[in-house]
Amino acid sequence: MSNADPSNGAARSFPMRGRVVSAGESPASTGNLANIITVVRILLAPVFVALLLLDGGADGPFRIAAAVLFIVAIATDSLDGHLARSRNLITDLGILLDPIADKVLTGAALVMLAVLAELPWWVVIVILVREWGITLFRFLMLRDRVIPASRGGKLKTVVQSVAISFALLPLWMLVGVGAHWLNTALMSAAVVLTIVTGVDYLWQARRQNRRGD
Repeated sequence: MSNADPSNGAARSFPMRGRVVSAGESPASTGNLANIITVVRILLAPVFVALLLLDGGADGPFRIAAAVLFIVAIATDSLDGHLARSRNLITDLGILLDPIADKVLTGAALVMLAVLAELPWWVVIVILVREWGITLFRFLMLRDRVIPASRGGKLKTVVQSVAISFALLPLWMLVGVGAHWLNTALMSAAVVLTIVTGVDYLWQARRQNRRGD
């Protein structure tokens, strides 16, 4: 007689079945709350872009709305991750979509800042090549081994989010030229951390490959 739990097989055959919000050990639905929040974050990216386009560089209410939307959306990154871990709602779909959601949102913000001539294109290219390159590399390496996130990776993400948020908010209308100096300092820190943590991640991967040989 088999001791296998029939609910496990059912959940694999019908991934939308399973737990949506509640904690437990049974399989979680791919449509669980954590994944829904992640998908919403991805869907907010085009709304964010549309608001900035509607503003047209006028630093008006659409610009402020876009900035607030970005801040709220990027803040949900911690929320869906916490829900997935604390309630055991981790799924393959969530593992795939979570980093993509972050890159789509921050990437859209960086590109739009460059389109508005408020950020040099080289900064956008450096950050996006690092972010998408490491994400692709990580997915490819999952077949062989799991490489932990680079040291300082969380700090890099926080600094990126803060730098982009400050760049989006038209604070120069309130505090003058000092806001531009602050934005430059924050974005410079974000670029440095982005490069350093990317190199550190690749270095860790190289060390692990050597150990596996």
